[in-house]
Amino acid sequence: MIYFIDGNNVYGSRPDRWWNDRQSAAARLAQAVAEWCWTHDDDVVLVFDRPVNPSVIGLGGGNLSVVESPRRGRDAADTHIVDLVEAITDTPNPQIMVVTSDKGLRSRLPEGVSLIGVGQFRRTIGY
Repeated sequence: MIYFIDGNNVYGSRPDRWWNDRQSAAARLAQAVAEWCWTHDDDVVLVFDRPVNPSVIGLGGGNLSVVESPRRGRDAADTHIVDLVEAITDTPNPQIMVVTSDKGLRSRLPEGVSLIGVGQFRRTIGY
């Protein structure tokens, strides 16, 4: 299984004042995802809108990749997730899970992609 996580959608799902410091919110989420990654071998790609502090990107390693979208702007990370998913859907039997509650992103994903909502994912990782 390969997980693609809509990072901004996850940390933005609760009004915990994340808007005051997006980089700290991204770091908290990346740390929680990194700790969850220690419990399984599935590959995980945590995607954020650009820009992301290099220290947040540096939390990746092992089965976790932390990336920023290649462009800035509205839905930039969503577009990057769609591109990443489409790049592997041509491989035999891809097992893909996208973590988002964003209806726009969900509607853009190819058929056969599994989805998990942000609330359920937050409970899974204890975030």
